[in-house]
Amino acid sequence: MNRPEFVYVTYIETTPEKLWNALTSSEVTRRYWFNTEVRSGWKVGSPFALVMDGKPTDVGEILEADRPRRLSYTFKHVLNEELKQEPASKVVFTLEPHGKVVKLTLTHEGFVEGGKMLDGVSKGWPAILASLKSLMETGAALTIPLAALGIEGVG
Repeated sequence: MNRPEFVYVTYIETTPEKLWNALTSSEVTRRYWFNTEVRSGWKVGSPFALVMDGKPTDVGEILEADRPRRLSYTFKHVLNEELKQEPASKVVFTLEPHGKVVKLTLTHEGFVEGGKMLDGVSKGWPAILASLKSLMETGAALTIPLAALGIEGVG
């Protein structure tokens, strides 16, 4: 039986290297990802963490880091009590250059049937990636309040 998944595709006017840096640099992620830092050594087997206001919200392990083409890690929420009960899922970013743009495909998979994590990421990822696209193309990230997405405390 297939488990539910979330897939999002966008095209960003940038280079694969710049987009890879935006996905893996704490300084850059703070600008477009609700002031969240992404932390990792970006080698297969390295720990991965999303840190908001000094607290980890999600943790995992790097599964694949093929710069600047493909990045994958496990994703386990650690703050919200209900979401902590769900198993780790898997995030995959695929970057494909097409002239002056990069096709970015995000696949987030491995959710439990009827769980709440899929609903949370289905609200969060579009806002995060829209803000990333804006930052890469205009130099300014979007300001989207977490409350507007209904995902306060999820990270």
